[in-house]
Amino acid sequence: MHVMLAYDNSRNARIALDAVRELLSALTPKITLISVVEDVGSATAGVDELFTAQYNEQKAGTEAAAAELAEAGFNASVLIAEGDARKMILRAVEERKPDLLVMARHSYKPDPGPLNFITRKLDALVEEFDHMTFGSTSAFLARRAPCPLLIIPTHAE
Repeated sequence: MHVMLAYDNSRNARIALDAVRELLSALTPKITLISVVEDVGSATAGVDELFTAQYNEQKAGTEAAAAELAEAGFNASVLIAEGDARKMILRAVEERKPDLLVMARHSYKPDPGPLNFITRKLDALVEEFDHMTFGSTSAFLARRAPCPLLIIPTHAE
């Protein structure tokens, strides 16, 4: 069995990673962690530095998660993509043909940090805008992915 897990090193992605370990360990699946680094989206001078920092942080976190899976006995690999997460995950699923795509459901609980309050408010605004215009990543993939999609809830503490 081949499982593709959308992973961005966030709290939600770690919840999904733990769920995959718990739910699928008896099947010993091959797990591909796909991590998509999205453009910062600005024309300012610091954009390249911001993107590089985000890329490096996300790549390191994804590789660390793959190492954790390998230590637990899973055959794990990493796929890093750049661009729109919805489109890049769909493309990877179409090319790699996993038996199952797993991703965390978005939640309003941000990763811990000093800007928690601001992050939560901005996150809620962006989420509302996404639903009005594009739909969430999981909804996009549920309509288009050529394989089953397992969406892990992330509201539990």
